[in-house]
Amino acid sequence: MYKYLAAGLLSIFLGAHLSGCLTAESSFTRVAPGIWRGVLELEKFRIPVNDKDTVILITDQFKENELPFNFEVTYVDNERFYVEIFNGTERIRLDSIQYGRDRTRARDTMNIHFPEYQSYLHAEIRGGVMQGEWVVTSKENYRIPFYAHAGRDYRFTPLTESPEANISGQWAALFGTETTDLEKAIGEFKQVDNHLEGTFRTETGDYRFLEGTVQGRKFWLSCFDGAHAFLFSGSIKGDSLQGEFRSGKHYRTLWTAWRDPNFQLGNPDSLTQLKKNTDISFNLKTPEGRTLAFPSKDLDGKIKIFTVMGTWCPNCRDEQVFLTKYLQQNPEAAKDIAVVAFAFERHKDPALANAHLLEYKRKMGIPFDIVYAGRSDKDEASRFFSALNKVMAFPTMIIIDKQNKVSRIHTGFDGPATSRYADFEKEFSTLIETLRKEQ
Repeated sequence: MYKYLAAGLLSIFLGAHLSGCLTAESSFTRVAPGIWRGVLELEKFRIPVNDKDTVILITDQFKENELPFNFEVTYVDNERFYVEIFNGTERIRLDSIQYGRDRTRARDTMNIHFPEYQSYLHAEIRGGVMQGEWVVTSKENYRIPFYAHAGRDYRFTPLTESPEANISGQWAALFGTETTDLEKAIGEFKQVDNHLEGTFRTETGDYRFLEGTVQGRKFWLSCFDGAHAFLFSGSIKGDSLQGEFRSGKHYRTLWTAWRDPNFQLGNPDSLTQLKKNTDISFNLKTPEGRTLAFPSKDLDGKIKIFTVMGTWCPNCRDEQVFLTKYLQQNPEAAKDIAVVAFAFERHKDPALANAHLLEYKRKMGIPFDIVYAGRSDKDEASRFFSALNKVMAFPTMIIIDKQNKVSRIHTGFDGPATSRYADFEKEFSTLIETLRKEQ
């Protein structure tokens, strides 16, 4: 028993010393400004008890099955503030914040909304502590407990145990090693001392901006962006890695990785194909009430970009940002392009889905049409786009030339967190310029 107490007391001393180096500013009207450490409790932590005299004190180490992330509170005047969530180099600014007071509990409350993803963080606030939950409104009864502390700038732990190895670089990976349904991936990591950032690329998309730590032979990575909550844990074993992946409160799987510079994923331009002797066609109403059809005179003579997406999908959001940026930065090319996004949504009611699409389009500043095409299901997307052999990923981008011939079908999207993003930008621009010159 005494070794647990001694280790615990040392942890308290070190934790107090380290956390004392960072304090939230004392002058604020609502929420303490500055850096916070938030945690999603994927499972409630239970202290393992070997006997009635065992005592374990944990103050400077994260708990099993907890997903940590960092955010910053910044005031724009005496009352108004915004929140920025950090994932590696990514910054997610949140301005849609409701602040009030729960009179029954005599506590201040706050809802921080992610309007693009129809989710929010609800928290009760007591000084430098928040307690609440993350709620996804487009899923039935989907809630994950949440808490946060002001003045803590570390993600997983402030400890700096010497890493057993530097795992920077590219790793071949397989997900689902406990099953027969394996998924190929490529891990891309950058490690500086204990700090670790990176992502995993797969044939259907990437895991966006992951951030974490390496401690000895163990490492952890996490990402929280309002749509997904990703938690990776792993061990370094020579030239291989082994670990577990958790997504939200339900999904978990095992994975393994090894260094292999020749390992490749499938070509994203050949994974999905057009069936022989078939053509893409549709006739839908936009959320604004206009008829949108193909083939049609409105789209004749244009380069058509049809993207299969969902507003719940961060990779799809990355693609919408990319297309919006391209059209804005290339106004001459934009005159020759018609973009339509086909949204497969979680809402059972099409009216609710269309209302959300209008808000999504407004919030994102999207200059092209988004139409509701069905429920968020790959089989339903495959039935809608029956001219394709399958829809295996959200997003999937279909590029059609001026003569209505399918030029390319691109499965998935390598977003800005990956090494492939810059190459995709160049390849896309080259293809569009080639199609523009064709008569």
